[in-house]
Amino acid sequence: MSAEVIYDQASRVYPGNPGVRAVDKLSLDVPDGEFLVLVGPSGSGKSTALRMLAGLEDVNEGAIRIGDRDVTDLPPKDRDIAMVFQSYALYPHMTVADNMGFALKLRGVSKSDIEAKVAEAAAMLDLTKYLERKPKALSGGQRQRVAMGRAIVREPSVFLMDEPLSNLDAKLRVETRANIAKLQQRLGTTTIYVTHDQVEAMTMGDRVAVLKDGHLQQCDSPRELYENPANSFVAGFIGSPAMNLTTVPLTDGGVKLGDLTVPLPTAVLTGAREDGLSEIVFGVRPEALRLVGEADDGFELVVELVEELGADAYLHGKVGDDRFVVRVDGRTPPRIGDNVRVALRGEGETHAFNPSTSLRLG
Repeated sequence: MSAEVIYDQASRVYPGNPGVRAVDKLSLDVPDGEFLVLVGPSGSGKSTALRMLAGLEDVNEGAIRIGDRDVTDLPPKDRDIAMVFQSYALYPHMTVADNMGFALKLRGVSKSDIEAKVAEAAAMLDLTKYLERKPKALSGGQRQRVAMGRAIVREPSVFLMDEPLSNLDAKLRVETRANIAKLQQRLGTTTIYVTHDQVEAMTMGDRVAVLKDGHLQQCDSPRELYENPANSFVAGFIGSPAMNLTTVPLTDGGVKLGDLTVPLPTAVLTGAREDGLSEIVFGVRPEALRLVGEADDGFELVVELVEELGADAYLHGKVGDDRFVVRVDGRTPPRIGDNVRVALRGEGETHAFNPSTSLRLG
């Protein structure tokens, strides 16, 4: 049975002088049945936040609730959660069926009930024909599905997943993340999923919570994070390749990018004036830029690297002292050393941030 998860100003402080605040006053409300992804760079506190919910890390300040229960000080076994780790952690001497049903056996569930639950989970995960095999006879992806099956048969209120796809190759990772998302929709169980891979986060989560240095930066739908990042960190972290960010002086009505004047929305200019800014952090995504002819308005880019990915190519180059990436048609990309002119694809494609606070302007 699924349940709402609430982090209420929850902190994890490791002792020391001063103490290290791995998670600092985290407040998050995960509605019943939602798939929430925690994402951030190494050391951002995402795995610690998950382990606090699991009962594997202490909550030094604040509280954590699952449904109407305060689980802040409960041992892991009493929290009604099931966790899937990066490591499969399967018993090598047991069959797939025995691995999946072992937790139920420890609870004293009858053999017939265990067999029924294991069979149901195996059917969901396409593991039925492997039930009598040992883990050593399985591929990495199959072992990870067994670990997920072990969690599913327990029918917990909340699934917790800590980078479960990190040990898989790229193709299998794409396939497995799609399977996890479909499975979660089918089961309707509240799921909190940790990853450092922002592409994984954007393709799987109903909402994505971005963390940095133990602080929550923004929690929103993938589309909202992409289109309206709350600060320059989220802007640079979400999206692949990352948003181009450069500090530029303000001019009348906009900013100067190379020899191109880029107009800015009135709300952005008003916000900059209210903050007393003479320069801003200007952002534009690689896919919001296009190549134009020599006679067209644009700025000059000296191509230093071309990444050819088939349908698309990414040009890496410099505008003055700043590095820029531009997405172009992969069939006829420029070559290294070429000078090209680049312009915006349209209005509303730019972002602006306060260089002191990093917060979005306008």
